[in-house]
Amino acid sequence: MRQVAKLRITWRKSDIGYAKEQRRTLKALGFHRLHEAVEHEDSPCIRGMIAKVSHLVKTEVIGNGPE
Repeated sequence: MRQVAKLRITWRKSDIGYAKEQRRTLKALGFHRLHEAVEHEDSPCIRGMIAKVSHLVKTEVIGNGPE
């Protein structure tokens, strides 16, 4: 069975003063408060959302697929 890499995304900077679309993207990623971390499977959809708010979040790969 193929393992999918996981990403840990941490919300590092406030969304005050940024576009509503970026605030909605943070909510869609599962964030509720600043400095919170969430984990998602690595996928093009998640990578696209991260790209939209890359200036507000920090991303780490915590599992790199099959070993």
